[in-house]
Amino acid sequence: MIDVKNRPDRDTRREAILDVAAEVFLDEGFDAASMSTIAAKVGGSKSTLYNYFKSKEEIFQAHIERYCGWQGAEMFQLLDDEVDDVRAALTRLGGRYLSNVMSERNMRHFRLIASASERSPDLGRTFYEAGPLRGARLLGGFLARMKLEGRIAVDDPMVAAHHFIGLCQNRMLKARLVNYVGEPTAEEVAAEVDAAVGVFMAAFGPSRDKVAR
Repeated sequence: MIDVKNRPDRDTRREAILDVAAEVFLDEGFDAASMSTIAAKVGGSKSTLYNYFKSKEEIFQAHIERYCGWQGAEMFQLLDDEVDDVRAALTRLGGRYLSNVMSERNMRHFRLIASASERSPDLGRTFYEAGPLRGARLLGGFLARMKLEGRIAVDDPMVAAHHFIGLCQNRMLKARLVNYVGEPTAEEVAAEVDAAVGVFMAAFGPSRDKVAR
């Protein structure tokens, strides 16, 4: 299935190339994929492809940035809503995050990027900065606002953000990466996130929240 989103980018040809390239990379792997294959599937010549991208690495980098942008928009826009209940906000975010990260398509992307980054560390850097690090910073900004409002008690919002992300994904991540377990059900995601939010709020919630639990 080709990723299709509503895009503000008017260059539909470039977007079409990235749509096709994503499938080629996922099906063949980064090393085996070629500019010739991508051009053939797009329906043009390599010279046309080179008008948009100078190399396979540049296409892959653009794909990573676009894919991470979509993932981040779907997950962290939940933090833009008015927040009356930090626990509920983290539960919404955690559910969306864990469902996306543990999905089969995302696991394929993660394995693909990890493999490619062994030879091309810049690709791994692009992924980390556009994906995990950007997400942690967005969550850290949210937690900083909640700290100012007295809704949580954290020393370092960024550290707390990494703690929350780790609580949500850590138990499942390695098992999913090696295909030891399949994509989690909605019920499994909900249970995992509920446990993660409970631990997080017990550690960082205001004293009244700790007493209540």
